[in-house]
Amino acid sequence: MGLFDMFKKEKKEEPVVNKPEEKEIEPVGWDAIEQEFLRVYPGQEHPKHYGTIIKWILGGNDPLDGISIYDGGSYWHFVTFGLTEIYEKETDTPEISGYGYELTLKLKKDEYEDEEAEFRNICGILQMIARLTFTKGEIFRPFEYIYTGQKEGIDAKQKSNLTGFITVKDPVVETISTPNGKVEFLELIGMTDAELKTLSTVGSVMEIYEKLGSDITDYHRQSIV
Repeated sequence: MGLFDMFKKEKKEEPVVNKPEEKEIEPVGWDAIEQEFLRVYPGQEHPKHYGTIIKWILGGNDPLDGISIYDGGSYWHFVTFGLTEIYEKETDTPEISGYGYELTLKLKKDEYEDEEAEFRNICGILQMIARLTFTKGEIFRPFEYIYTGQKEGIDAKQKSNLTGFITVKDPVVETISTPNGKVEFLELIGMTDAELKTLSTVGSVMEIYEKLGSDITDYHRQSIV
């Protein structure tokens, strides 16, 4: 009998332990958002998408798990995934999913020198605004304005006259009910520095939105004030 044969005989068989099956987490909130955008944009099952490499819960810097971009014809329609409960229900408010809304933005199509850079730039802005909610608890509602006093444009090259935003309820997509609660869609519209300086109340935001006559962010438009 050889040395290896001795080891084989001495080896004891380990008892078989039946491990409980791990429950698969279904992205029910995510799916509901996609279904609403498919209603608006039929056939766009695979829109351009930017996912987060390291999730916020694992120590990443980006609170949104992803951002999709749908083709609206004359514009690109961005929508976020992560301000609401896109997977399991975690909060104690059954009627509202997470913070209750996802962000959207419609960017006018143009002959951009680097369209990919513009896409990534908008994604960065959406992550930044979501980060304010996650870190400082800032909840945004329709007919508010986001003004930081910056003079640089919100475009990738920072040359646009648009330097901040107002918020409105996205008129294209509808508020939806998901297994995790209600989800609204809060749209950001790019505004000039001069326009932002005139805003102070909900009424003033509503008035300038009406004057603007469009919810599409156009880097090249002139100020209306």
